[in-house]
Amino acid sequence: MLANMTSEDMCLHYQGLLLPKETHSLQSLEFAQAFKFTDDDVIAAVYPKSGTIWMQEILPLLLNGGDLTPIHTIPNWDRVPWLEEKRLACVVDKLPTPRAMVTHFPFRLMPPSFHTSKAKVIYVMRNPKDNLVSSYYFHQMAKFLEDPGTFDEFIDKFLDGKVLFGKWTDHVKSWKNAELGDRILFITYEEMCQDLPAALRQMSDFLGRNLSEDTIQKIAQHCTFKTMKTNRMSNFSLVPKQYMDSEKSPFLRKGVPGDCKNHFSSEQLARFTSAIRKDLQSESFTLPYNLV
Repeated sequence: MLANMTSEDMCLHYQGLLLPKETHSLQSLEFAQAFKFTDDDVIAAVYPKSGTIWMQEILPLLLNGGDLTPIHTIPNWDRVPWLEEKRLACVVDKLPTPRAMVTHFPFRLMPPSFHTSKAKVIYVMRNPKDNLVSSYYFHQMAKFLEDPGTFDEFIDKFLDGKVLFGKWTDHVKSWKNAELGDRILFITYEEMCQDLPAALRQMSDFLGRNLSEDTIQKIAQHCTFKTMKTNRMSNFSLVPKQYMDSEKSPFLRKGVPGDCKNHFSSEQLARFTSAIRKDLQSESFTLPYNLV
């Protein structure tokens, strides 16, 4: 059904960005822009393939004090829906309070009500080299996306922003320069991998949850990559093969920092690093990554 479709058939253009039609529509984007945020809403802002599914696992447990029921009974896209996707309109009235959502939007596309609310944001950033590798494999298995071509070709697409939700650097810059004060917490995928309990404590404190150490450890245990990979409500095995072919690449593939070193040649790495540095040269923030 999807085999002979072009990128134009598969994606819609919205505010300069490419979005997959399978999960997005002009109606869903209008719904997002009209969405009414409340002061106790929590949203994780994440560039694609940077830890979105992980946050869909973590947020309900932090907000409900470690009750595992939602992660075992509700598919991740319904328990913590995407702000911009079609599914939000179907489930928004069923979300428990405080509501948790995720978004791939850059800051400039957040709806008006977000700016007048006190809703909190956790921005998750991942090393762009690993991000690219993860995205490359995702394009191979997601049948509703265009074939990524060779790895070298995909590097160029990634650097040019001809990928879902645009340039990685534009996304990071938009949120790093968002003047949200104590409404935003920045955390990295790598920090979560290195010490998940510490990252959970940081998020718990930010959200004002004051969870006990036992609860933090319990949440950490149930939110490891290994555990999520076996959870049918989180590993996308519920998605029909006509949309995602896990035989080409599992949705939750490796989840470890540094896999990029198995993919980049020295020439590709130099080209990639140079482009990222050039995009960020006038920024006041620095990346917590060694890009070479």
